Amino acid sequence: MLDPRGSRFVAAVTSVVLALVIVLSSGWLALAQTVVFGIGAASVWYAPYGWLYRKIVARRIGPPPPMREPSQPVRFAQGLGFVLMAVATFGYLVGVPTVGMVATTVAFAAAFAKAVTGLSLGCEVYLLLRRLHVRV
Repeated sequence: MLDPRGSRFVAAVTSVVLALVIVLSSGWLALAQTVVFGIGAASVWYAPYGWLYRKIVARRIGPPPPMREPSQPVRFAQGLGFVLMAVATFGYLVGVPTVGMVATTVAFAAAFAKAVTGLSLGCEVYLLLRRLHVRV
């Protein structure tokens, strides 16, 4: 179970990085964010921004609230971010920046929504698929 404040912090940092990718049209920064999403999809415990939250932020803001969120939907959302940013990285690095821009913008919108409202679009997709009995 995860501290929901941590996933919002991660989404905020991700939003900043993705905004930089959009502004700079940087394939290499997109690649770095793709790796971060890949690590988060494999294990939220080792995700770089989550680690930063646990080691620096969480110690300063006190214990987590009693309500926690399961890690599976968060890992699924990180996997969706990984796919989007893999497409973006490909687009930027092979010279099709429009593909990179569109994929990064979709990822940015999802991360920004999570950071501001706490609503994770990737987690909602996960829950919808589970309700439809799709194995994820």
